[in-house]
Amino acid sequence: MFVRRLFYYWQFIAVLVLPAWLLVGASVFGASGWMVVGSFFGGVLLGIGLLLVALLIYARKDVRTRRAVSWADVGALTLWHALIVALGFTARSGGLPVLIVVVGLAAFWFVIWEFYSAARARMREMFVVIDETARFGSAAAGGAAKAPRFDSTADPAVIVIHEKPAER
Repeated sequence: MFVRRLFYYWQFIAVLVLPAWLLVGASVFGASGWMVVGSFFGGVLLGIGLLLVALLIYARKDVRTRRAVSWADVGALTLWHALIVALGFTARSGGLPVLIVVVGLAAFWFVIWEFYSAARARMREMFVVIDETARFGSAAAGGAAKAPRFDSTADPAVIVIHEKPAER
């Protein structure tokens, strides 16, 4: 649980730290001036992608309530962030930027799928509650509610809401 909570907070910190690391790493480890400029613009795009994935993870209710990401999120974020850190150490990286983009897109679609699955499961639970409430009344929803009072002489076009229940 500690690792999952650590990644919960790290994903938002990484939005600023990892693009900055690319810029620092490119300038320290022998990149040319144009490569530093390219790493700046690439870092901005990477930061937007990291923020988007972090917000999609945060959008899931189970993540917000537990303040911890899932183990699958930990795996996807670890791979993606490790590749970004490795890119900061290399001046001439070859196919590593392409791999980072592919893994980033895979992480994005994986997080979308997790969000969809979590929302679908919550909707199923809600339909079960609605069905049980319709079938068995409000007692199935957890409370023993009193039967509503109806006045048969009242005008049907008027709705009366009682603020305090009347004593019988």
